[in-house]
Amino acid sequence: MAAEPVAPHLRHFPVLLAEVVAALVKGPEGAFIDCTVGAGGHAAAILAAAGPDATLAGLDADQRALEIARDVLRHFGASVQLVHRNFRHLAQVAVTLGIRQAHGILIDLGLSTMQLAHHGRGFSLHDAQSLDMRFDEDGDGTPASVVVNEWPEEALADVIYRYGEEPAARRIARAIAAHRPITSAAHLAAITAAAAGKRGRIHPATRTLQAIRIEVNQELAVLTEVLPVAVSLLRPGGRLAVISFHSLEDRIVKTYFQAESRDCVCPPGLPVCACGHTAQVRLVGRKAVRPGDVEVRQNAASRSAKLRVVERL
Repeated sequence: MAAEPVAPHLRHFPVLLAEVVAALVKGPEGAFIDCTVGAGGHAAAILAAAGPDATLAGLDADQRALEIARDVLRHFGASVQLVHRNFRHLAQVAVTLGIRQAHGILIDLGLSTMQLAHHGRGFSLHDAQSLDMRFDEDGDGTPASVVVNEWPEEALADVIYRYGEEPAARRIARAIAAHRPITSAAHLAAITAAAAGKRGRIHPATRTLQAIRIEVNQELAVLTEVLPVAVSLLRPGGRLAVISFHSLEDRIVKTYFQAESRDCVCPPGLPVCACGHTAQVRLVGRKAVRPGDVEVRQNAASRSAKLRVVERL
């Protein structure tokens, strides 16, 4: 599949680019893994900063994004290996590529501007062509059309409430069930907006479509699975950086990082440690790094981003 040209106003801007490079690149050379290589922006900056002896493996479930990354990163030649796999398969990919210890690993969660802009995937509120929402169009996952049109109303409401943190989840699910079959993301957004009512600055259907996308791709479960794998692949002193855009994602990352930076994770009140847990990482910074005002003005999509970094002990 050839990479499609991207209009200038739809180009992907890698979020917190300088902060990611500063966190992961600690000197010349090194082996890096970009678990969500996307359009290759972060990967290119990491390789440029680390120098000609650095190598990078890039994974992505989205074949279209991978083709764009291949074009963006072509001048790095054999220093880059790109793999069409979801990062839930990070352990297997590392074995296949012969990666035993990485100097830095990046996981950039969420959707890119290009994915939202490309109609026919179902990611956009305005997509009148599809209700798919799978990151891997050729994958075996359940498309959003099945979740929306075939799931029981109660199960659909639970997904919208749990992953979208949507207070009107029951009302929205009831409206969706009453209007089945729903044929596109735009159709779903219109029904959801009518049921949810007017909101603030975000579209009233944003939370619902986000929740269904998270369910379709099992995003939170995959994130929970991959964090310990990523830490295990770091060399001593190597760093893992995670960029999240959703409060539930950030909560998973924060909780895991905090737990793995402590020697004991026993419940409070026990007189003696019974868990035997030892710290695997140290926190790099006590708080998440947020985009500055300049970046948010240049790229409004970055406003909810949070970067958390740990270093392997």
